[in-house]
Amino acid sequence: MCCPEVPPPEMLTLRSRGSARKGELRRGTHADDDDSFGMSGRAKPSNFPSRTTTRGREKNFLVGAFGPPCKVGIEFSDAETRKQASVKKENGQVVMVPLFLGQDSVAGEVRIEPLPGKKVEHLGVKIELLGQIELYFDRGSFYDFTSLVRELDVPGEILECKTYPFEFSTVEMQYESYNGVNVRLRYVLKVTISRSYATNIVEYRDFWVHNYSPQPEINNSIKMEVGIEDCLHIEFEYSKSKYHLKDVIVGKIYFLLVRIKIKHMELEVRRRESTGSGPNTYNESETLAKYEIMDGAPVRGESIPIRLFLSPYDLTPTYRNINNKFSVKYYLNLVLVDEEDRRYFKQQEITMYRLE
Repeated sequence: MCCPEVPPPEMLTLRSRGSARKGELRRGTHADDDDSFGMSGRAKPSNFPSRTTTRGREKNFLVGAFGPPCKVGIEFSDAETRKQASVKKENGQVVMVPLFLGQDSVAGEVRIEPLPGKKVEHLGVKIELLGQIELYFDRGSFYDFTSLVRELDVPGEILECKTYPFEFSTVEMQYESYNGVNVRLRYVLKVTISRSYATNIVEYRDFWVHNYSPQPEINNSIKMEVGIEDCLHIEFEYSKSKYHLKDVIVGKIYFLLVRIKIKHMELEVRRRESTGSGPNTYNESETLAKYEIMDGAPVRGESIPIRLFLSPYDLTPTYRNINNKFSVKYYLNLVLVDEEDRRYFKQQEITMYRLE
């Protein structure tokens, strides 16, 4: 069946030109949509510049007049062979950055390239290695716990491309890099070209730091008896209390008394991030792993084994009171759910560390 044709004698269009005021509904025909008509409906001369073109020229002029007169690049000397770490930014994008260890030397070169027809008059060029902590409730304020400076150039002019080698030997980077919910710890190289009248030219280059720990000499097992009086009594045991990031959690759950109908049981790995201090302390918990270890009702005397691999999960070592700004702790959370969907849980702290 063919659809009846609808005659298009008139239509409503939202217009802001001609005799209609801006944002006003105006009656018009298809002919009025022709771009050859200007503000008043008269034919537009071919040499009449569009507003978009004019704004584009103004923008290009402003960039040329007030933008930096040079390009600044920071390269690491062993960039091709050095390991990379994948880091998730605030917008969810994952980027790769160079990975350093806590006692590594940081070396490379700074490249300053003036734009064509430009020169860079400066009062000196320097590079800084900074270790910073940023709390998101005080966004924009960085607390520097490491600050090293190297002077690269004395006051003068840069007329052509120039490179400056730099090196920070065996830097003590005692804290690991960390991107959390409410806090960020980062290491960054900062190049500053100081200028007298114009704004200083500043360029940043982030890198990531890991610190390895030896295996603990003492690693006691976790054994605990919990329950609800006359209803539920269980005993759980984990083989150890300290785990490296690729470890396996091994344990068992033993039911001593069961008088409630358990539907299922699961084990969670939870991370708790604490920032600030005193009344300004913020705690943020997130569940990183959830593993069902039992489905169905257990009976008295039954033993349920536990085996949970940690390698698939995005874990960090345990951080305790980093520069008096934040802490990160990990917990094993045992959860039992009955047939009425009531939840019973027991939480136990564990220690995480990075093994080489």
